[in-house]
Amino acid sequence: MKIKKRDIALIALGIVLVLFLLAAPPESTSRVPYDDIHQEFYDIVAAEGKKAAEKNCETCHNPDGVPFPADHPPKFRCLFCHKMEER
Repeated sequence: MKIKKRDIALIALGIVLVLFLLAAPPESTSRVPYDDIHQEFYDIVAAEGKKAAEKNCETCHNPDGVPFPADHPPKFRCLFCHKMEER
């Protein structure tokens, strides 16, 4: 059985991909706390999905309440980065 260049390239690509994923930094965004304040968001996510829950985040997370850090990315997809706690 002869190994083709294509097979070697595919194996090399797989090794590079695995090494890249292993070198990824640890998760750095905070999770949505599972507490009395955020309980309604867990209920909305369960019933209607993440996009429905995200519409209410800026009720508290705004310049007058809990401000965003200066380098915070766009605020319309909160639950894309901030994961829900496991129950």
